[in-house]
Amino acid sequence: MSEPVSDQFTRLTRAYFQGVLTRPDWPRRVSPGTLKADAAAGLTGAAIVLPQAVAFASIAGLPAEMGFATAMIPPIVAALTGSSWHAVSGPTTAISVLVFAAIVPFAAPGSPTFLAAAVSLALMVGLVQIGLGLARLGVLIDFVSHSVTLGFVSGAALLIALSQVQNLIGVELPRPNELRAFLAALAEALPQVGWRAPLIGATALVVGLLVREWRAALPNYLIAFVAASALGIAVGGEAAGVAVIGAVDPSLPPFEWPPVSLNLLRDYGSAAVAIALVGLLEALSVARALGVKSGQPIDGNREIVGQGLSNLAGSFFNAYPSSASFTRSGVNFEAGARTPLAAVLSALFLLLLLQLTADLFAYVPLAAMAGVILLVAIRLVDLKQWRGVLRSASEAVIAVVTLLATIFVDLEFAIYAGVILSFVFFMRRSSRPQIAVGAPDPSTPQRMFRETAGHQLPECPQLLMARLDGPLFFGSVEFVRRQFRRFEARRPIQKHLLFIVKGVGEIDLPGADLLIEEAQRRTGRDGGFYLQTRSARTLTKLARFKVMRTLTRERIFMSKGHAIAAIVPQLDIELCNRCPYRIFRECPPLPEGGLHEPQLRQPPVVD
Repeated sequence: MSEPVSDQFTRLTRAYFQGVLTRPDWPRRVSPGTLKADAAAGLTGAAIVLPQAVAFASIAGLPAEMGFATAMIPPIVAALTGSSWHAVSGPTTAISVLVFAAIVPFAAPGSPTFLAAAVSLALMVGLVQIGLGLARLGVLIDFVSHSVTLGFVSGAALLIALSQVQNLIGVELPRPNELRAFLAALAEALPQVGWRAPLIGATALVVGLLVREWRAALPNYLIAFVAASALGIAVGGEAAGVAVIGAVDPSLPPFEWPPVSLNLLRDYGSAAVAIALVGLLEALSVARALGVKSGQPIDGNREIVGQGLSNLAGSFFNAYPSSASFTRSGVNFEAGARTPLAAVLSALFLLLLLQLTADLFAYVPLAAMAGVILLVAIRLVDLKQWRGVLRSASEAVIAVVTLLATIFVDLEFAIYAGVILSFVFFMRRSSRPQIAVGAPDPSTPQRMFRETAGHQLPECPQLLMARLDGPLFFGSVEFVRRQFRRFEARRPIQKHLLFIVKGVGEIDLPGADLLIEEAQRRTGRDGGFYLQTRSARTLTKLARFKVMRTLTRERIFMSKGHAIAAIVPQLDIELCNRCPYRIFRECPPLPEGGLHEPQLRQPPVVD
């Protein structure tokens, strides 16, 4: 009796989502020892995220309370549902910049409309990420190259630094992405600048840099925050005209339904996709890097779903979009975290710290926060990575274009421009696969196939051996066809071609048609076309696309040795007798008495 359709659907659906929605295995690792280690790591993380939550929320144009909500709810959900044992989610610099850039064209920072839009973005970002994870489309994140991220983050660092100038000098300025107006207003405002705010901000920056240089394990952001705040109080604080953050609400984030409407989807849908991609890129990069250190295998799709669920849950508690933090995740790992409970405990410790420090924020100068944010911006610019990227012309173009688009155009546009440019370069490389002409190297025990040009190896005058490294698909067909014609024109005596497709990653119908075409051309010139591959998948496709029918199995080989053994007897014996080389073991011996006829030193190449 056949299985009912409904049961088949249920079984296939369960199998499809298996691994993404299954129960995590880390709870079995929990013990009193791991709880102690996780608690210590969690307390360290809470001390670090306390000033970061305020700073990153400010970058996003949001109140500190939303930064704290984003540092509490999403980390708990991401830890419990994601794949990584050590990644810590919450507010990040890149996401904060994107959120601000997405909303500010439609609403004033800090306004109720602005706050509602940030929460709606968290909801949309979460849904996009969950959809990508459940559809197992995490591979799309790989198209956001490292160069795109580097250019975007470096441009964002400059915008972040410029955005804090007004807090640093205590004078209101226009948005830094309107660079000309910003610089003009700054020049006009400089004579009005007092000494207190710049001194406080500089103190936060210098203390943070010195602490990090002296002992990187210490919470340099928190120490800089406290030192600059103490200086602010010492110079008179709010009574002396120093702007302060103000007291924050230490209570748990309230549960509220996030605002949803077609207008919000229309205004922020594109931005939500961009934020989702950047957030997943951050999260997967963090998870994979820590996975290498800890030896933990990372399930990319599960991590994507976990990030989506964390943003979705956060939107019900007034959080804005979040992702995994490089800084907090690294500290969490180095502090000895053993399981995801460290991230959960960190969020709970943050809530406890808030109860103790909420009233103190009334004395924290905005300039102190600006100094800490400048510290964040400085750390975002990685000169070592820039030096590496600039060694590659294509990667340098991608990074620089993304950087300039971030500064002068729009952050969302910059991400899409970088991704599209990466895809263009990827397609260009894929459409121009390497085709190497080679021959057996008698100096190696197995007579390895090596490129003749690089190793000065003689070639057979009649048989051309060429290896394709790359895909043979519709995008590369014309390039490979031109190479075949070039072989035909420049090497007229080499009528036989052994085409080695060992390195082929993919072959489609146009690629198969090209192989059939070349086989027919070679046969028409009294030569032969032969294929060698060890890939069962490639052989299956060759059979499906009728290549095997045209060439017959006698011309398709699993090894070069078998191919050469079958091809050499089909070569012109007269030309073999005139050849001074014995390229293959199967070559006939030299005629008795040596060579008396004109010799073929090398296969003639016509320029």
